[in-house]
Amino acid sequence: MVDQWQRVVVHADLDAFFASAEILRRPELRGLPVIVGGQPGGRGVVAAASYEARAYGVHSAMSAAQAHRLCPQAIFLPGDGDYYRDLSQRFRRILESYSPLVEMVSIDEAYLDLSHAGRSFASPRAAAEAIKQYVRDELGLVVSLGVATSRMVAKIASDLDKPDGLRVVEAGEEARFLAPLPVEKMPGIGPKATVKLHQNGIVTLGALARLSPVLLEPIFGKRSGEVLQRARGIDDRPVEPDGGPRRSVGHERTFSHDLLHNVEIERSLFQLAEQTGRDLRRRGLLAAGVALKLRYSDFETVGKQRRLPRPTDSHREIVSVAIDLAHELLAQRRAPVRLLGVRVTTLSDLAIQLPLFEVDPLRQRRLNLALDQLVERHGRGIVQPGWLQAREPREVMHPFLQPLDVEQR
Repeated sequence: MVDQWQRVVVHADLDAFFASAEILRRPELRGLPVIVGGQPGGRGVVAAASYEARAYGVHSAMSAAQAHRLCPQAIFLPGDGDYYRDLSQRFRRILESYSPLVEMVSIDEAYLDLSHAGRSFASPRAAAEAIKQYVRDELGLVVSLGVATSRMVAKIASDLDKPDGLRVVEAGEEARFLAPLPVEKMPGIGPKATVKLHQNGIVTLGALARLSPVLLEPIFGKRSGEVLQRARGIDDRPVEPDGGPRRSVGHERTFSHDLLHNVEIERSLFQLAEQTGRDLRRRGLLAAGVALKLRYSDFETVGKQRRLPRPTDSHREIVSVAIDLAHELLAQRRAPVRLLGVRVTTLSDLAIQLPLFEVDPLRQRRLNLALDQLVERHGRGIVQPGWLQAREPREVMHPFLQPLDVEQR
């Protein structure tokens, strides 16, 4: 007989969190289409939508203007970060009352390992039902749960019966559970990979699981073996309390007008990299990779990343790579830019190695920390490099900057 508690991983996902949180403190909005995020007349995006709004085709990351066209009767509300963080912390405490092994992966999403702590319940399903009821009673929110022997299967299961879902995948049933699902249901298989798989007649996870890694290398490269293991329901990644090593830090910004010139783009990249570097220094972290996100005015979104020669917390090193990545993307397509994002990856604790033939990094770090103190006292923008002072978009103040040829809209 299989021990039902041999390994039990729960994925907990608060349904339409931001919208549900707003409805929680404004009960008169219950049953109405609610959208949290940008306003209809602006250029912001949807952060969350109630299920009543989703019925009209509204979804997160959609422009607020498009959401308004789809659902003009929707109630648009600005976000309230402090309120959401408070609810998230209370959500975490509830989960920790069931197991010390809780990993928050976002403000409204977590994994918990019940393999040992849950044995006081009759079954994993009974434990999950208790968690759902506790969240409802204590927070007034609805959580969807997936229960399985692995993180990936639990995550897929939690998404299948939303809202207010509960799906349990028994030990030994993982491959059978996954087999009929479309390949795009699996985390890590994005839109481009999905298209390539479909072009090769691979539509379901069952079909994917029957292949060999060699056949998938043109699509997934070195990840081919890992993708196949996951498609077969095999995922031994542990639940790491406190989230384990943080995966990335970054910032992004949607602009009030499309950026047409490289001067504007590089100014914005510097500001995003400065914020990101300041976050790294505040947390005592170094980053070994830089990733750039770029969204055009027609909402096509592209990205590129690069590994750094050595880990850093310097925004100057970060922005140098971000600028190079932006030029590479813009060389492939030159069009107005709506959003930019800078993210650093492969994080580690601060440990600076002194090079023999380069500028002392400790001196540079002391300078950056001093600049951070100035920003805290006087606000962002108090200190800027000279090339950011260009008054007109077409004034070239940096050797990399050239006017940008804009496609016809």
